[in-house]
Order: sequence, then structure tokens, then C-alpha cells
Amino acid sequence: MAILTISREFGSGAKGVGETVAKIVGYDYIDRKRMLDELQKEGPQFKAWTKHFEDRDPDVWGRHDWSFRGFVALFQSLILNYAKNDRVVISATGAGCLLRGTPHALRLLIKAPLESRVTRVQGDDVVSGETARWIIEKADEEMSRAIYAIYGRSWTDPSEYDMVVDTSQQSTEQIISDIAETLVLREERNTDKARKALKLRALAAKIKAVIATDPENDATTLEVEPKEEGLPEYGIVIKGIVREQSDIKEMENVARAMAGDVPVESRLVYRWYSRLGPWQFK
Repeated sequence: MAILTISREFGSGAKGVGETVAKIVGYDYIDRKRMLDELQKEGPQFKAWTKHFEDRDPDVWGRHDWSFRGFVALFQSLILNYAKNDRVVISATGAGCLLRGTPHALRLLIKAPLESRVTRVQGDDVVSGETARWIIEKADEEMSRAIYAIYGRSWTDPSEYDMVVDTSQQSTEQIISDIAETLVLREERNTDKARKALKLRALAAKIKAVIATDPENDATTLEVEPKEEGLPEYGIVIKGIVREQSDIKEMENVARAMAGDVPVESRLVYRWYSRLGPWQFK
């Protein structure tokens, strides 16, 4: 079956749309809260990151901090793990970016004009228009920072999505119907090859998450990706720069143990930095 990812402007009514679509087509609905709740179980450092995830704009230091990198790796691993099982609506930060290029994923952006969103957030005058506007602008800005910091993309760019809907231009019923119909068409792309490629991506992401969340592994950069066309017979490649020679063997052992019969190619490099500048030893 197909996969639906939802990115949304705050106050656009996306949650109701996503939950209803999931119910109609019989999909599991996964939102950011559910995923963050899962991540909090990974340890106190990740509980702190989930609490502040949308309250901070990771600076250059933060993006290379061990706990933040581990947090992102775990979050991405969760998204891909849900996605590989199909029949799922994923409304979580960056899901659309992460599943870019997946044939049977319908990547959706739900938006609405600011004034329309202000009215929705106000509800029955629970908050003032000024407060509602502040909440919306703050939420949008934080989302923009998070997506750019992690993926280097603009989350409001329509070209990043397969489908864009404006809840102020169509009725909720029509929007839900259109999404459900498009999902049925998208299922035709759910081939055996596409499923294998996504499963391999999920495996690579899981391996990266395990390595990235181990504080004993001192890596400056780390990537674990499928090779070639993402087919299991080609395997995965682990690459990056480590500060301890012994970390290379340890990371390779973890990757190969988790990969099982899937081939693993290592391109890990040891590089030592002195106080006087970078030096590379091979």
C-alpha cells in the first residue's frame, strides 16, 4: 500500500484531515507527539531534546553535538521504520523530506492563509487574534529552522511536495476525498523493488541510529546509506570521519552484525586534529 506524509502550516487544520484520511483508508496515524513519546524512552538526554526540539534553533555547535545527532538519527529511523510497513499516515517533522524519492510515498503539504489560521487558532475566542498570530508565526518559524538545520530545505516550498492543498479554498470533505483517491493511485507504485529499497533505507537508518547514540563512538561525521539503486544485493555503505582509530573497527562490527546477510562497505576514515590545525593520517 502507499504511504502518506503530511507537512502542515500551524493552524491549517491538517491534524483533522490526516486523522480522518487514516480512518477512511484504514491506515495507522503517526504524529510527532507519538514519535517524541517513543524517543523519550531512549534516555534522559533524548528526553531533554524532545522537550526543547521545537524551542531551539540548533546552531553550528548543536548540530554536531552527540545527543542532537543521535536524536535526529533516532527520529529518522522511527519514520523509516513506520514507512516500510506501508499503510501509514506520518505527520512528523521532516517526514516528507526524508521520504523524498520513495515512489509509493505521497508527500503532502497542507496550508492556509494567515488570517484563516488565526481564526482557527482563536477558536471560540479562547485567545485573542494577536495571541493567535504570535503562536502561528512562532510555530512556523521554529518548523522552518528545524527542517533547514536537519535537511537544508525550505519546508514551505511547493516543489518539495507531490500534493499541496489549501484548507481555505476547498471543503474538508473534498480535501479528504481527493487525498484518499490520490493514495489509491499511488499504490500502483508500491512495487517489490520500491519496498526492498525502502526496507534497506530503514535498515541503514537503524544502524546509524545505534552507532550515533553510543557516546563511546567519537565520529565527526557519520552517514549510513544504501548503495547503488537501494537493492539489498548491493548492500549499504558506512562512511564518516572518526577521531579514534579503534572506533572504525567497532562501528564496522556493529554495522555488519545488524546488517546480517546484507553486504556492508566501510569508508570510515581516521583523522586526528591537533591544536595547531587539522592533520590527516591514513
